[in-house]
Amino acid sequence: MDVKILVKKDSYHDSVALMSLSGKLTALAGVRDAVVSMATEMNKELLQRIGIYSDAVGAAGVNDLLIAVRAEDEASCTEAVCFAEQELSRKQTARKQAGELQPATIGSAVKAMPEANLAIISVPGEYAVREAWQALKNGLHVMLFSDNVSVEDEVALKQYAHQHQLLMMGPDCGTAVINSTGLCFANAVRTGDIGIVGASGTGTQEVTVLIDRFGGGVSQVIGTGGRDLSEAVGGITMLDGLAALERHTPTKVIVLISKPPAAAVAAVILEQVKSLTKPVVICFIGGDAAQVKAAGAIFAPTLEETARVAVAISKGEDISPSCNEERLAELAQSKAGKMAQSQRYIRGLFCGGTLCDEAMQIIKANGLRTYSNIAKQREQRLDDPYHSQGNSCIDLGDDCFTAGKPHPMIEPSLRLARLLQEARDPQTAVLILDFVLGYGAHRDPAGATLPAILEAKRLAQYDGRHLEIIGYVCGTEHDLQGRISQEQKLAAAGVTLAPSNAQAARLAGMIARQREERI
Repeated sequence: MDVKILVKKDSYHDSVALMSLSGKLTALAGVRDAVVSMATEMNKELLQRIGIYSDAVGAAGVNDLLIAVRAEDEASCTEAVCFAEQELSRKQTARKQAGELQPATIGSAVKAMPEANLAIISVPGEYAVREAWQALKNGLHVMLFSDNVSVEDEVALKQYAHQHQLLMMGPDCGTAVINSTGLCFANAVRTGDIGIVGASGTGTQEVTVLIDRFGGGVSQVIGTGGRDLSEAVGGITMLDGLAALERHTPTKVIVLISKPPAAAVAAVILEQVKSLTKPVVICFIGGDAAQVKAAGAIFAPTLEETARVAVAISKGEDISPSCNEERLAELAQSKAGKMAQSQRYIRGLFCGGTLCDEAMQIIKANGLRTYSNIAKQREQRLDDPYHSQGNSCIDLGDDCFTAGKPHPMIEPSLRLARLLQEARDPQTAVLILDFVLGYGAHRDPAGATLPAILEAKRLAQYDGRHLEIIGYVCGTEHDLQGRISQEQKLAAAGVTLAPSNAQAARLAGMIARQREERI
């Protein structure tokens, strides 16, 4: 095994681009581990933990770029490092040729673009706060993609933004659509009159793409960051987002998306909802329907139902049912009848954290005990996130899987080993896989996963089992990846396609229930 480390002085690059490049290097022949990152203390500690370290790494400063590779031989290491340098150089050249502005500070950016009113910040967490303050004090709204920001700093930033009539989206805000422009992880969706405030990235993506599919459109999509509805933060951005959408004339319907807020925060948000003049649809996944209805809003139990109800209100139409439960039950019975005696459990392998959480709630509603690495209740949390037990829903974008590695939405091949691991388990009956499209996501997530899907089916068939794989593509035909072509690839590999994440989980739950009754 050979290791090669390159430190490039004063060479800053965006963290999302570096994560994507790390994924590309890992996919090269002979490469075992690859990390391309800025030399923050956290990233240097990661390299030390995985055994790719040197004195040069220790001496590197926060503005230095690290390219670290471990491969089977020296030639593979050298090839990977050269590839990384070429990719970074190519992008830099393309930006210069396009005449793209590259200001060194937010202050110089404001001078160069005086008409700008929003800053997207994606730098290591220890520097993100400083940049967010610079943006706010220059009168800019902020979308803070960075995480690892303290709660105290988040509250201070949001309170300042609120006092100065600015939106502070984040930290850890991954999705927004402002004035028809998708930011960070977002999808190409049509413009319309439905405004959204979302505390979850993939949950918001799911609702926007389904709104698009049902014939509606979005006016604005405001992200809050995952901690906004905690008691410590108090829902500052969601409350400001609600007020902004109430004032926004093109918005006719307002949608709120989140996991259940802290009780005190929910009360404050619902009190503000009571005062609004526009209809409000609320999806607090696993939340209290009665509490929402008492505030005069419409409670939607799933992300699909949220989109369907919002579009119906927007169009002045009756709300149609989400799915044909009878058809799903018949399909589940057919699939369950093909399986071996040992098969009984669901294994959901998700790129989207909110999609994972929603699936877990739906499967539990089928009366099936379900475990997860992101479960709130201790008794439902996996003892070891790297090994499933019973019915399991795994968020592969959780920090325990992504430390120093690209998110699986950026590099889906990180899910492949786990897919084969679950396929080898004789107790696995159903695999659920999500494929998230859009800006920032992998260019062909279905194509990258196909070899593992085919191998998983082959392994099960060789062992005398029928492995049911249910796939859901979260995206639109206008996305770079194209929803239809992604679905066609999966269908050709024998994947059962669901029209929503909720229906994928319902079908899986029905199959597992059938298997439980047969065993």
